Amino acid sequence: MKVRWIILLVALAALMSGIQLYAHHSFAATYFEDKQQTVEGDLVQFLFRNPHSFVHVEGKDEKGETVRWAIEWGGGGQLGRQGVTRETLKPGDHVIIVGNPGRNPDDHRLRMLRLKRTSDGWTWGGRPGESFD
Repeated sequence: MKVRWIILLVALAALMSGIQLYAHHSFAATYFEDKQQTVEGDLVQFLFRNPHSFVHVEGKDEKGETVRWAIEWGGGGQLGRQGVTRETLKPGDHVIIVGNPGRNPDDHRLRMLRLKRTSDGWTWGGRPGESFD
């Protein structure tokens, strides 16, 4: 009888932790997943880390003013398995990024979908397995 309770508690704990993990990764709360936006500019900073990496890019907005964008990407471990390292992107790299725009346009945020470095044509996001959740 005691073993059944332990198994039940372990199963319940596993189920509850999965619910929290799913809620944590609800990008729909921050980004419009049904929309896409393109940002082109120069990389200012690449934060390669867990749980999410960020690419900071300075580019022009629709008014022609310089804006700094924060583009959310996958965690370092996940990106590493896809061939991305902390050395992949450098400040000054000219990039074109397609992503889901943030719900608050004043935040200048995107969720990364595709990236292209124009200097050598390196891309991410167009091949099978190149994604993150």
